[in-house]
Amino acid sequence: MSGTTNTIKHLGSPLARQTLLDKTLTRPVAGHRPIRILPWLQVVKIGGRSIMDRGPEAILPVVAELRKLLPEHRLLILTGAGIRARHVYSVGLDLGLPSGSLAPLAASEAGQNGHILAALLASEGVSYVEHPTIANQLAIHLTAARAVVGSAFPPYHHHEFPDSRIPMHRADTGAFLLADALGAAGLTIVEDVDGIYTTDPNGPDCALARLLPEINAADLAKLPGTLPVDRVLPEVMANARHIRRVQIVNGLMPERITAALRGEHVGTIIHTNATSSA
Repeated sequence: MSGTTNTIKHLGSPLARQTLLDKTLTRPVAGHRPIRILPWLQVVKIGGRSIMDRGPEAILPVVAELRKLLPEHRLLILTGAGIRARHVYSVGLDLGLPSGSLAPLAASEAGQNGHILAALLASEGVSYVEHPTIANQLAIHLTAARAVVGSAFPPYHHHEFPDSRIPMHRADTGAFLLADALGAAGLTIVEDVDGIYTTDPNGPDCALARLLPEINAADLAKLPGTLPVDRVLPEVMANARHIRRVQIVNGLMPERITAALRGEHVGTIIHTNATSSA
């Protein structure tokens, strides 16, 4: 036995003896900015309740504007859920369903809205794709066409956090997570308001509402009352690696979508924690 040679192959790794739960230990290896997978991509999230639920009066002008943008940008167009998802939430809560069961039900409506939008843009070669395709084959689809449509809901589904009875991670959060993971050039959120206000512009204190042209994610999290974006979005922005700012624009004035994608300030800009050297 003394002449036996140890033939076990050892792989050198800076993480070999580290716990992957300690950020201070993994930072020397993982603390650098990841590569941008699709740095030329523009992500546009279309609101479900704010745009899609309004019918042709709101949808068709947005579709026309997106069609005009195709020669200029390659787009990932993501759709949110609308009033039908709220009905699903209501029925599901009455039945006692957990948030992890409510999330995929609401996500299905976001997908239906995506199918509608893709059908309206089908003559331009645009199609609807599911999350696995976005994750693994988006680049080849955008080589064949200038845009792809998908659901903005993140696929947490049964893994949704149980902190709230209503799923926390919804369309705005999902769009941001995708845009940041892909290293996209930008994210534009299309709603039915001009941006973030100090108070709900459609609420009882609407006379006091003041539009905020710019705000950072930390201050956004502190704003009271109703927001036009997911409440959890500012928390997600705190961990951004690529997307440094997100602009919210009014889709009822569809020309603002074009202006935003060209870098103009036409809504509220939310600044994230991402830095150029992160």
